[in-house]
Amino acid sequence: MKKFLAVFDGYKMSKSSLDYAIQLTKTANAHLIGVFLDEFIYRTYSVTKVIKTYKDYEAVIKKLDEKDKIQRDKAVLQFQKACNKEKILFSIHRDKSIALQELKHESMFADIIIINKNETFTRYKEGLPTRFMKDLLGDVQCPVLVVPNISKSIDKIVLLYDGGPSSLFAIKMFSYLFGNFQDLPVEVLTVKDYYMATSRVPDNKLMREFIKRHFPQATYTVTKGIPEDKIIGHLRNHNENELVVLGAYRRSELSRWFKTSMADTLMKELNTPLFITHNK
Repeated sequence: MKKFLAVFDGYKMSKSSLDYAIQLTKTANAHLIGVFLDEFIYRTYSVTKVIKTYKDYEAVIKKLDEKDKIQRDKAVLQFQKACNKEKILFSIHRDKSIALQELKHESMFADIIIINKNETFTRYKEGLPTRFMKDLLGDVQCPVLVVPNISKSIDKIVLLYDGGPSSLFAIKMFSYLFGNFQDLPVEVLTVKDYYMATSRVPDNKLMREFIKRHFPQATYTVTKGIPEDKIIGHLRNHNENELVVLGAYRRSELSRWFKTSMADTLMKELNTPLFITHNK
């Protein structure tokens, strides 16, 4: 049985993360772990401001900490109720140390992480991608499904393929985790440089042979141009609720597509779940 991690900020519970986690857990018949990163220094208020504002600041801090605890407990209860309602196997981890370090460590023992793209695990809002997400995706030990704020039932899979090992590795990992998605339409999308004469996918015979074994009904789309522009334009013109599979995030990645900027751009421009992994 596979082990999925759904990651939550107890102060800002992501309903979309919960919805996608339940949908995918049921699809893969997996065990779902609700990871609540209850970092001990993370509060909903400014301790410094309280100390400067109140003479009896210790009593005020105690009261505010209790309020924060209640809010985090409610988030855990929400997760429990949702899992029980859907009759899926689940466990709960409440990690109280440094959030990023805890999650990276847990990723070594997981098949996938499911997390909202806006997570910061701070009191402050940030632009996309957030610092937390950039740090996580740059050094995570398992695939990550980055989800938007609004959840929708997945009804199509798009596999981004540029001929490099990282894009193919991402497709392999997705197929191993979600073979049950074979009933959905699957599209292999490739963007080639303008100067390339052929309109075939890279390693056409081998790639089609491989895809046929994992996604027998897959279709292929090959276009030419700037990858970021073509991919975003292509996906925006679709009516389906797609899940997009893409390769490496690490800065050292040599793929001409799937370096940091590609994943960042898709997070900013698309409201669709992104399955991201890299070949180490």
